[in-house]
Amino acid sequence: MIIVQAPLRVSLFGGGTDFRSYFLQEGGCVLSYAIDKCIFVTIKKRFDDKLRIGYTRTEMVDCVDEVQHELIREALRKTGIQRGVEITTMGDIPSAGSGLGSSSTVTVGALHAMYAYLGEGVTAERLGREACEIEIDTLHKPIGVQDQYIAAFGGLRFMEFTTSSDIHCERVPVDETQIRRLNESLMLFYTGVARKSEAILAEQESNIQDRLTVLRRLKALAHTARAELLAGNVDAVGSLLHEAWEGKKQLASGVTNGRINAMYEAARSAGALGGKISGAGGGGFLRAYAPLERREAVREALRDLRELPYKLEADGSKTIFNYKR
Repeated sequence: MIIVQAPLRVSLFGGGTDFRSYFLQEGGCVLSYAIDKCIFVTIKKRFDDKLRIGYTRTEMVDCVDEVQHELIREALRKTGIQRGVEITTMGDIPSAGSGLGSSSTVTVGALHAMYAYLGEGVTAERLGREACEIEIDTLHKPIGVQDQYIAAFGGLRFMEFTTSSDIHCERVPVDETQIRRLNESLMLFYTGVARKSEAILAEQESNIQDRLTVLRRLKALAHTARAELLAGNVDAVGSLLHEAWEGKKQLASGVTNGRINAMYEAARSAGALGGKISGAGGGGFLRAYAPLERREAVREALRDLRELPYKLEADGSKTIFNYKR
């Protein structure tokens, strides 16, 4: 039995510039960090040659081609495992439509678990790259590349995507005091709306050529936020998030709606400096940056929403249990 733990993420700045159709033209970057809410993937040998896949449903099939869970199916193909295993996925939060990168985290965790089952060591870079190959090249998902890499690497990362398709994941060296301040000030609230992100992301991708000015500004904000954190100006993140949210809303029509706008304005009126919807938008988790003295007021303003307490997770995908008989 092998158990792999892969972290979900909060994307702070630069989302949208990690689409290949943008960064291969102009280069992109994001500031993102892994959180201590995770996807767990288990794998064990079966006594027969069947494949059993357990998630929100259970599949029992005879071959890889029959697997309906497309991320698991393609990870099996990628690693060459064809039969005789049981695989399960479990999450700390509902995975569908959370905006915390859960699909890519499942892909990274599944690959990691399968390679561990085969006895192969695998780097974070390879996990991120192969997860992108599965989701973007094979399954043609209209997504960027940041979620796969942050799940693989973990920590607070500044990721750059070059016009030659290179991806650099740099750990942002901030001290524990600043990390604690970020953990305390960046609040997550579940909107109660689980949405399908693909339609929003497909529109966002199709809009790229008409939104170049917005995307360049979002990229600049990622650089600015990194510089402010390195200088110790943690609260600057809040105001920069507000500017990023104003830009993000222009990327696609489904990013926000009246209900989300009302939640966001309630948080701002209570003292939040800024925030935005996580992921593609349209639902999932609302992020609000509140200075410490305004946290309780923001909680009260959003009292009808469930808050998700969390902390930054320093580690990326990792094996937490490996028992072979």
